[in-house]
Amino acid sequence: MFERILVAVDGSEGSKKALNLAARLQQTCGGDLMILTVFRHHSLLEASMSMVRPDDPESLDDSMRAYAKEVAEEAKSIAAEAGAGNVRAFVKAGQPARMIVKFSEEHKADLIIVGSRGQGDVQGFLLGSVSHKVTSLAKAPVMVV
Repeated sequence: MFERILVAVDGSEGSKKALNLAARLQQTCGGDLMILTVFRHHSLLEASMSMVRPDDPESLDDSMRAYAKEVAEEAKSIAAEAGAGNVRAFVKAGQPARMIVKFSEEHKADLIIVGSRGQGDVQGFLLGSVSHKVTSLAKAPVMVV
């Protein structure tokens, strides 16, 4: 049925529910499970105003990327422990909804699974309206959990 399932995760409870469903669905359907964590890229101006080492304008992106990698690797471990096979995790920078849709098209995802609510702008990951934007922009079916 689904050969390539994409699940977007940001560490929130909603994305963990989406991940668990994606892992169960991948066990049933087989194929690949792709986990995507998107962090919002900050401009040099935003980074320079950050409280994260303000003397180093690139440190905010570096911090966000490192956190995103942790979230993605944890999600990969959770999926593997749940019995999912062929699991790969990816981290991308950009506007979350657009990056999820772009990634799904590039990797020919048959299904996109997202949580109904993410961490929000404070955490810099999946924003509250991301699931809505993904459903309106994606060509592949989208399941909102």
